[in-house]
Amino acid sequence: MAIRLAVVDDHELVRKGIISYLSTEPDIEIVGEGSCGKDAVRIAASKKPDVILMDLLMENGTGIDATKEIMAAGHKTRIIILTSYYDEKEVFPAIEAGAFSYMLKTSSAAEVAAAIRKAAAGESVIEPKVTDVMVKRLRSKEKKPHDTLTEREMDVLCCIGEGMTNLEISEELFIGIKTVKTHVSNILGKLEVADRTQAAVYANRNGLVKSNRK
Repeated sequence: MAIRLAVVDDHELVRKGIISYLSTEPDIEIVGEGSCGKDAVRIAASKKPDVILMDLLMENGTGIDATKEIMAAGHKTRIIILTSYYDEKEVFPAIEAGAFSYMLKTSSAAEVAAAIRKAAAGESVIEPKVTDVMVKRLRSKEKKPHDTLTEREMDVLCCIGEGMTNLEISEELFIGIKTVKTHVSNILGKLEVADRTQAAVYANRNGLVKSNRK
């Protein structure tokens, strides 16, 4: 049975070009086309395609808005975003909205056809450039507040975690009291804690005490 496909793109030449190529594929049947997100929603409800190949940024309903609405309606249609954009601000909202695959318009026609077949079979396709964006975002989320501290600030935080006073820290690290106070102030700001007590708790909870002492 042929894969029932709809193509939604606000650039007519692009849309017609995609349809022209995919129409030659024996296992793909074009059941609808549109130029905006609202068209995609309408087609999903009326034609119930297996896959919708859709642009991201369109007038009268973006690809993200359409994806949300189609998913909320419970349609089993799998949506492939086909766009020129792969910034974080586009990628994550699209994936979170329910997009099944994310392709770039630099892809070849054969790659797009392959992605459609994979989507119909339940296999997602994410462009390598898009994957890189996702990985960078996830890695940045893994960072903890203390990762932003300088080496000396880490030394001071470890001392705070041991309950040392500013004078004791000064003597321990051979730095002046004013320098200690500056470091403490910076630490509180970077860790987003209210006082040194909270900083001490943070240091101990994260296993930082004595970890960076020289």
